[in-house]
Amino acid sequence: GLSLTIFIFASTTLLGMPLAIVFALLRRSELPWIARTMGLIIDTIRSLPLLSIMFTFAIVLPFVLPGWMIGDKLYRVIVGYALFFACYQAEIIRGGMQALPAGQEEAAKALGMGYWHRIGYIVLPQAFRNALPPTINQLVITFKETSLVVIIGFFEILASGNAAFGNAEWNFAHIEVYCFVGFLYFIFVFALSRYGAYLERRMAVAER
Repeated sequence: GLSLTIFIFASTTLLGMPLAIVFALLRRSELPWIARTMGLIIDTIRSLPLLSIMFTFAIVLPFVLPGWMIGDKLYRVIVGYALFFACYQAEIIRGGMQALPAGQEEAAKALGMGYWHRIGYIVLPQAFRNALPPTINQLVITFKETSLVVIIGFFEILASGNAAFGNAEWNFAHIEVYCFVGFLYFIFVFALSRYGAYLERRMAVAER
């Protein structure tokens, strides 16, 4: 169960973070129809419960997709979760971009830097620095919400714990099982928060 939880979390983050950057850049596009369309997509997905998105990707999509696109249910759930994560993270990154002084990008334009050079060397590094605390918070939420996959039939760490004390031989140990599962969640969440604090201190030193 723990390996499935870590796999879902890592896959969601690795797929969702690049997608979030793309969404954030499209949301701040200078073309109004692109920015408004992307804003509508992001706001629509953010207004939906994560469970409904998981259920849609796991159960509903096979009825509307051709057979060669269906794939495994776990991978469909991860794609849906990554899309949900990307929409929230895109707004966090966009907030980090908006915190930058407008003069920096204007100065880069005056120096003749192209769009992708401005984004890659000036905008995104500072945006991620500004958005680090809410990004760590979003990662913590993403890790904890992996437990929702039990509702669509996957045995992550919490479901595996339920199955363990559901056995007649171990049905006396339900308190111990929940304490152990809670301890594992605490370890991972605490480690993420401490790593985020370490990055903040390191970036603060680098700015001096």
